Amino acid sequence: MPALVDLPYWLMAGVAVALGLAFGSFLNVVIHRLPRGESLSHPGSRCPACGAPIRAWQNVPVLGWLLLRGRAGCCGARISPRYPLIELVGGLLAWAILQTVVLDLPLETPWWRGLVVFALYLAMGLGLVAAAFIDLEHMILPDEITLGGTALGLLSVPLRAEVTWLGALAGAAAGFVMIWLPFDFLYGKLRGHPGMGLGDAKLVMLAGAWLGWPGAVFALLAGAVQGTLVALVILLARGRIDEPEAVVREREALRAEIEAAEGDERARLEAELARDPIGHDPEQGIGKARLAFGPFLALATLEFMLFGRVIVDGYLGLLWS
Repeated sequence: MPALVDLPYWLMAGVAVALGLAFGSFLNVVIHRLPRGESLSHPGSRCPACGAPIRAWQNVPVLGWLLLRGRAGCCGARISPRYPLIELVGGLLAWAILQTVVLDLPLETPWWRGLVVFALYLAMGLGLVAAAFIDLEHMILPDEITLGGTALGLLSVPLRAEVTWLGALAGAAAGFVMIWLPFDFLYGKLRGHPGMGLGDAKLVMLAGAWLGWPGAVFALLAGAVQGTLVALVILLARGRIDEPEAVVREREALRAEIEAAEGDERARLEAELARDPIGHDPEQGIGKARLAFGPFLALATLEFMLFGRVIVDGYLGLLWS
């Protein structure tokens, strides 16, 4: 049976990038439909403007958007450049996983095991990309991604070399508690509502399940640093940080639903709104501005997944120097 060392690099890279581009195209469907509670499989791809089915050649990653010049072939509506961007991210991520994870396996590793490891990390990486873009638009992190990704990380421990069962369980627990305890439980007791959603805690839990407690700690700390820097840049450039339009619309829709409800149903909806960190209007002041934290947690997790060894070795080198 051929091993990884027997396969030509161009073949592995070509297959990896092609799969990344293809699944990146599907990721656009996930980002659009999952937060809206729509099926990911039915109906087929349709124009978001007029609902017409999208032809197969128009769905070719990146190339379809370029051939259409960023316009829908059915009605001429503008197609956001986010679509080819996410497809490109999928291809680049797949290549990076091949370089830093698969090719780091022992040379005698059977090709099928390398393919399984690649598929696992690609699924995790694409899930993080989807979570980041969904959080940017809706300020929510779906359980299908956070809890599903955590479960996949724990179940795949025997196929991966980064962590043991104990390390994965400890990392997942530490990742969840690091956010839940100070920002949800204690902050909620003091202010009457949580300071961060449980989605962020579940996302760091995912990082811990895959990368152990060092990955969870890095995701939280590096995510906080990168998020703070981006927030400062936005504030300097625009003077404010606005909530996404989708969040404002969803909050207004829930308030209208509460007004129309009565009795126990109204009490349930009011309690649900009170528990939601974005259930109330933002408070005034720069320090009270809201910025989705999920994208920075996802970015930091990907950074540790791809460059964790370099990061750890560099940090230990600084300690010993």
